[in-house]
Amino acid sequence: MFRWEESSGFYLLVLLPLIAIVWWWSQKDITRLRRKFASDSLFERLSKNKIRHGFQTLLLGVILLCLIFAYVNPQAGTKRAKQKVEKSDIFIALDISNSMNARDLSPSRLEKAKRFVSDFIRTRYGDQVGLIYYAGSAFLQIPLTTDLAAAEMFAKSANTNMAGTQGTNIGEAIQVAMKSVHEPHQRALIVISDGEDHDNSALSMAEKAKNAGWSVFTIGVGSDSGSLIPVYENGRELYIYDDNGNPVKSILNQQLLKGIANKGGGAYYQLTDNSTFIISDLNVRLEKLQKHAQEVQSYSEFKSYYQYFLFPAIVLMVFGFFYDFKERQI
Repeated sequence: MFRWEESSGFYLLVLLPLIAIVWWWSQKDITRLRRKFASDSLFERLSKNKIRHGFQTLLLGVILLCLIFAYVNPQAGTKRAKQKVEKSDIFIALDISNSMNARDLSPSRLEKAKRFVSDFIRTRYGDQVGLIYYAGSAFLQIPLTTDLAAAEMFAKSANTNMAGTQGTNIGEAIQVAMKSVHEPHQRALIVISDGEDHDNSALSMAEKAKNAGWSVFTIGVGSDSGSLIPVYENGRELYIYDDNGNPVKSILNQQLLKGIANKGGGAYYQLTDNSTFIISDLNVRLEKLQKHAQEVQSYSEFKSYYQYFLFPAIVLMVFGFFYDFKERQI
């Protein structure tokens, strides 16, 4: 296993283009001032160190890059150990029907839901998370996994073009979650949708899931006032119309989503601009679910390789000092 001990240090890489910009701007300013005293051709003949400043800037950039990699400290696992951990199994069923493109939530219902899923997954360290997409039909996008980074990546890539058929079949999404596991444990399913369900099985499936030990939570995405549904054809934005030529307006169906949560033994939330409360309250409820022990193998010892970057940085700094000292003597 390979990891970066201080991955936040990669933000320091932004200093590299800043150094390049400062160097370019300083050279431009120096050239402007120099032209007041000598022409470019005369300066070229008189100058002894035309590339000195460029070389020093490049050297500074390389030194900084080495120091950044030394700081983040690449590590490789050297010893694996078995340990038992307590985990919760959580499925997230995300609606990817066309109505989720509505913009009564900014930037759209689907984008708002994806951000919520990403923020929520980050709070479930140590648990197993699975991801289900559904529209007219449902499918398992990623099974239960402890690789939360992968789950978050898949959630961010969700879009309405991934739906095989349009519609919103929440009942099938619940069924897919139940069929994807076999061991009898308490589990949670979080259904994220605008509630425009075109199937009547959602309430009965939620009750069936509750009887099987599941807790079904629902999160409504949208508004009571609703919004038109945009679609894209050949790069153009159009809107969905009904058979009479009227634009279709999608309205959040809170009644259905509340009913599913009630039948499923969970709770209903409406996604707004502030999702912090939802995540906090949801996590409190999830902690009450029965966890199950699982034996996993993890690395208990790591070998650091920061020295392979720190040593070249020191050597280059010493070289840069003597190079600059020598140039000043000329």
